[in-house]
Amino acid sequence: MLAQRWNDDRESFLITALATITSLLAFLHYFHNNQILLYGDTEGHINIARRVFDSRSPGPLQLGTVWLPLPHLLMMPFLISDWAWRTAVGGSIPTMIAYVLSAIGIFRLVRTSSSKKFAAWFALLVFAGNPSLLYLQATAMTEPLYLALFIWSIVHLAEFARAVSGEDWPSACRSLSWCAVLLAACTMTRYDGWIAMSAAALVVLLIAFRARTAPEEAQIRKPILRFLLICAAGPALWLTYNAAVYRNPLEFANGPYSAKAIEQRIVQASHPGTDNPWLAELYFLRAAEMNLAASPSVGKLWLLLAVVGTLLSLRPRSSPLPLLLLWIPLPFYALAVAYGGVPIFVPDWWPFGVYNLRYGLQLLPAVAVFSAISLDAALSILPSKPVRLTLAVAAITLWFWGALQGSTMPASFLEAVHNMQGRVTLQERLAVELQHLPPDSSILMAIRDFPGAPQRAGVHFRRIINEGDQRAWIRPHDDQGLWFRALADPQQYVDYALAFAGDPVDASATAHRLTPIFSLEIPTQPRATLYRTH
Repeated sequence: MLAQRWNDDRESFLITALATITSLLAFLHYFHNNQILLYGDTEGHINIARRVFDSRSPGPLQLGTVWLPLPHLLMMPFLISDWAWRTAVGGSIPTMIAYVLSAIGIFRLVRTSSSKKFAAWFALLVFAGNPSLLYLQATAMTEPLYLALFIWSIVHLAEFARAVSGEDWPSACRSLSWCAVLLAACTMTRYDGWIAMSAAALVVLLIAFRARTAPEEAQIRKPILRFLLICAAGPALWLTYNAAVYRNPLEFANGPYSAKAIEQRIVQASHPGTDNPWLAELYFLRAAEMNLAASPSVGKLWLLLAVVGTLLSLRPRSSPLPLLLLWIPLPFYALAVAYGGVPIFVPDWWPFGVYNLRYGLQLLPAVAVFSAISLDAALSILPSKPVRLTLAVAAITLWFWGALQGSTMPASFLEAVHNMQGRVTLQERLAVELQHLPPDSSILMAIRDFPGAPQRAGVHFRRIINEGDQRAWIRPHDDQGLWFRALADPQQYVDYALAFAGDPVDASATAHRLTPIFSLEIPTQPRATLYRTH
């Protein structure tokens, strides 16, 4: 037993070290090339977290709506440093930690359900060596954090199932408690977690139902009830927050900043899969293939191996339900694309765009785990060691070939590069102008679309009156709020106004005939104008 524990600890240390080194090397590569702020969402996440303590009206109301709050709360301690904020390093630290934890989780998930150690290492290789994930974990995007929480919730759910089947009730209750906390965290990270939590709750109830004749059944009733309450706490808190701040518990779903509203502003037409979940599923699967490999045929092969592994996991005397939850992204994104205003565009299918391509990465845990199960089954039935060795080398070669092809332009990186379209250039040039302003001057600016300009300039948000200064707990749409008062009389409240064509500051500057001192036009971006108010 001591020898087994020593081996487990040694494996955990080795995996942690390898994943940490891989994470740091990927981060340093993209950081050195100034590529960790290509996603507009990255800037948004970082600056929402920063504004909670650095703004004219600091506090939890700066968390806003639509985006769930946990990623921003985890970033906050790392963004207190001005250097970590300006460079975006503070936003990358939580996602890098999440990447390391998710790699450990994938290994543990396969190691405890496979007869061969090689299968667990292969799953780790497929997951942690994915080029698309390696780029995202170097940024402040929410996908790596969600994957870590989701993977570990499945780990503890699988351990709960094994403990129940072995009538080890103390271990079952302990695993169930950890699973509940992690699922609640999932629901406060991405909306994917809401359906994952619901499905996991159903699995827990099914497992408990099967064990209902056990003498110790009463010992697990309260833990299951506690599990359900903890899981529901995340969505309940978010609905309550939206109701209190916006007087609409579904503000994140149907408000002016919701995915539906963004779809109407950006897409301006029905996208592939609208009201058609089957077509939406095809686009999601194509995005998944692109995240798995640069070659469509290799991507399809990975999905095929995962399907085979899924079928093999259904064999008698196994507990497949927890592992099957890894496929939850399939129904979630089919419904999200079809009915939730979440378009996915892939470059080789109509309308030949690149949008939300990174969502396909959500199937990576399923592919890593179930392709490893396929490999494990094949190695178990092959008669001779040379044949098994040949198969193992072939599997590693397949991964290496796909990773090498995808490393030059991972799908998530392709999406970021494609959609920046002058955005980075605009904000970098605006940052230079903002740095030239007097250090004690105040600015009126709508920061929703271009928060990266003051971030790059190091202009603290407490110097900027923005749309985040319009809400209050008692009067959330008070037309006398600071933002509205500054728009109505900018000369009284600020020294400068930075306007983008068509935004509220632009209308205010035009109405009050403010003096323009700098104007910038970048192709594909709205015209930016800096005004002096006095």
